[in-house]
Amino acid sequence: MKFFCNEDLAKLDFLEQNGLLIINNDGTYVGSGGFGYTNHLPQENFDRKKVRTCDMWGFSESQETVGISPAMFEEFIFPYQVSILKRFGLNCYGCCEPLDNRWDVIKKIPRLRRVSVSSWASVNDIAEKLGDRYIFSWKSSPVDLACPEIDKENIRKKLRQTIRITRPYFKIL
Repeated sequence: MKFFCNEDLAKLDFLEQNGLLIINNDGTYVGSGGFGYTNHLPQENFDRKKVRTCDMWGFSESQETVGISPAMFEEFIFPYQVSILKRFGLNCYGCCEPLDNRWDVIKKIPRLRRVSVSSWASVNDIAEKLGDRYIFSWKSSPVDLACPEIDKENIRKKLRQTIRITRPYFKIL
């Protein structure tokens, strides 16, 4: 993991030093499940001639490690992810892995703003954990769309249920 981490950091250094990064705080798709719209990026001291990682959204996930315990994830995977994510101005985390059982680890990510909530997570549990402090980026089950006939009423029911669960945590900006 240290090798992969160091290679990613070296790549980021190369991209930054050679002016090959672009701002992603707009309609750019960032992370897993959303666009980068924010007025919290770039940094106040941004020089329009050269984008730095601290002016951008960062992203990581760990779908591949769903079979290991939160303690093993925290020891063997997370430190390397944080080494990369701490360079970014804001961060999003997750894809299709359920994060409710790893939340105590994930919430340590610096400047974490958006969290992917997969269909394998407990919506009730993760909604309470995220509260109004993070963007709840919900992903419905792909099973609902990967079938010969789409059950629109079932999809509407699941959407309404998720909105009902998360509504107490909505924050109007």
